[in-house]
Amino acid sequence: MALLTCTNLTLGYEGKKVLEGLSFSVNSGDYLCIVGENGAGKTTLMKAILNLHPPLKGDISTGEGLKHTEIGYLPQHTEVQRDFPASVREIVLSGCIGRQGLKPFYNREEKNLALHSMKRMGIENLSSECYRDLSGGQQKRVLLARALCATQKMLLLDEPVAGLDPKVTQEMYELIKELNYTGITVIMISHDVRAAIRYASHILHIGTPVFFGNKEEYINSRLGSRYISLSECEL
Repeated sequence: MALLTCTNLTLGYEGKKVLEGLSFSVNSGDYLCIVGENGAGKTTLMKAILNLHPPLKGDISTGEGLKHTEIGYLPQHTEVQRDFPASVREIVLSGCIGRQGLKPFYNREEKNLALHSMKRMGIENLSSECYRDLSGGQQKRVLLARALCATQKMLLLDEPVAGLDPKVTQEMYELIKELNYTGITVIMISHDVRAAIRYASHILHIGTPVFFGNKEEYINSRLGSRYISLSECEL
């Protein structure tokens, strides 16, 4: 059974459609990259998967016991997020809120999970540092550690390398790949088609037309070969 299945989705705001007739599924361990033009509905789709913005039509279902509260999410960075006045440990721990229930305090298991997540991201030495004083790459690692506290099953990442320099971008891609290798399913929005075909197992290209398939099928498709050529021309 698929970990996530989207069937005949129509997405939009206030009755205005931005995407319709979308169907695809994601299996446990997949690494799905969502690519396409700006405004095509990529972030809207991710918010629908997170149950933050319900679809206008269609169905989103999960399998293997996955709950919406067990999906880790790394959103696009905003200036407000960059200036958030909290310690790294506090932000990472906040990823446990979904599993905390009605408890007023974090328990030992949740604190250990936060520490383990920081170690996986190589930021345990920054635990007491103020988040807003960190570099852009360090902040991304903090938010990824926070997302890991919410899940060991599925991560949703919205442009996780936006605004980072090439060296830090490569480091982030490698971190995400390592997480996927450990069995975490990854769904990532990316504007970088070259990175998508390097790291992903599957590609969802939103636009006209829509493509969904494994990366080899995308590379060999007319749509994929056209966008790969365009990305190479931009180098």
